[in-house]
Amino acid sequence: MGRQMTEMLKGTLEGIVLGILAGQPAYGYEITARLREQGFSDIVEGTVYALLVRLEQRGLVDVVKVPSEKGPPRKVYSLNAQGSEYLEEFWRTWNFLAERIEQLHHHTEQPHTGRD
Repeated sequence: MGRQMTEMLKGTLEGIVLGILAGQPAYGYEITARLREQGFSDIVEGTVYALLVRLEQRGLVDVVKVPSEKGPPRKVYSLNAQGSEYLEEFWRTWNFLAERIEQLHHHTEQPHTGRD
């Protein structure tokens, strides 16, 4: 993943992870695997785990410890009401930005005639 992609992901990864959790609860490794399935192949598990801790601290997810066959219990994260509200705002903001960026992109693809 290029530097630009890494920088852009820093600002959006929270919303992406919450979007994954909106589908169904998951533990850290499952979230990382889903991200990789979606093409975010360079996402490191440590990044996801650190993000999950922040989401938990901010009260955007609920956590349940589930026994594991191998090792300590797994923390399963699920989106709660506060997280759902945050996710809705994330999508509104994302759509606003995406529309503006797309407009700018189309504008810059058009050759300038000097009559603007």
